[in-house]
Amino acid sequence: MAPNPAPSHTLSRPDAGRIRRSAAAAVAGLTAVALLSACGYGSKADKPSGANNAATTAGDSGVKLSADTVKIGYFANLTHGTPLVGLQEGIFQKELGSTQVKTQVFNAGPAEIEALNAGSIDIGWIGPSPAINGYTKSDGQSLKIIGGSASGGVKLVVNPEKITSLDDLRGKKIATPQLGNTQDVALLNYLAEKGYKVDAASGAGDVSVVRTDNKVTPDAFRQGSIDGAWVPEPTASKLVTLGAKVLLNEKDVWPDKKFVITNIIVSQKFLKEHPDVVEAVLRGSVKTNAFIKDNSEKAKADANEAIKKEAGNSLEPAILDPAWADIDFLDDPLAGTLQAEADHAVTAGLLKKPSLKGIYDLTLLNKVLAAQGRPAVADAGLGAK
Repeated sequence: MAPNPAPSHTLSRPDAGRIRRSAAAAVAGLTAVALLSACGYGSKADKPSGANNAATTAGDSGVKLSADTVKIGYFANLTHGTPLVGLQEGIFQKELGSTQVKTQVFNAGPAEIEALNAGSIDIGWIGPSPAINGYTKSDGQSLKIIGGSASGGVKLVVNPEKITSLDDLRGKKIATPQLGNTQDVALLNYLAEKGYKVDAASGAGDVSVVRTDNKVTPDAFRQGSIDGAWVPEPTASKLVTLGAKVLLNEKDVWPDKKFVITNIIVSQKFLKEHPDVVEAVLRGSVKTNAFIKDNSEKAKADANEAIKKEAGNSLEPAILDPAWADIDFLDDPLAGTLQAEADHAVTAGLLKKPSLKGIYDLTLLNKVLAAQGRPAVADAGLGAK
């Protein structure tokens, strides 16, 4: 069963010049502000994924599905650990049999949504805000959320010499990854609930919200140009190694300490034409999440190796270990929290109230779970129309 909606006290890069020029337009309507997905720390520009760009060798099962290939998108980021580990271990390819896997790694949600709309990818792992935005901008025609992947992995970390408590944020500069991204929405909503006044588009107000790429945030913190950051892992743990203190773990303000950070989406066209392939990918995801649970250290090493291949560097243990430990990999999309996150974007002034009815199609995921004797997961009333 999906969690209850968040209570009222919970939270639900572009450059500064462009923010100022577009501030008025940014909050004017439903689609004026793109809800962007956070970039992974150390990630590179969008590109086909190195060795995975070529078709991989078919798995041992030899199953012939309805598509010769399936194109999968994701980030080189720990919160996308399911595809990182599943591809590294060959779990997806085994489930797909003779259907060959092609992958593409992205830096941000909008580019992944564009790729999905253009047919450059068929299935993707992505954060909740770009999934909401992609669905609403297309009037519900572009994508479906077909499964969950990860919860947690987001923290407010601060300079302990400048901020000693959650009531000490006034006048401080707090970074988020991008204007309107999932963490930006969460911070703006939290500040609003605490009574702080902040202009959503410019970030100016009682607390200054500074949109800073995750790759730049550690240097900004080191130089003192920000006092803290509301960021996903592993950026949060990177900042801790630089002297920051964890002031708030976002999971602590959600019911059951769970909230969606990564979903699985699919092109509606691909879902209609190749449901067997989609089902195979979902089997791979479910089996990968089970592998992660049962083999955490091996899975963590797999994810770090995949990040090294894509981003050029691996994460040191002081960053990797606490970051990995804070992320929960699960199959439930936590649909109730998706609606809450959309509501938080409305509260923050970044979005007009959207209709999310039909954004989920959990039919195939629940079929996969039933085959394992597991209970179905809920869509919180946001299921297929």
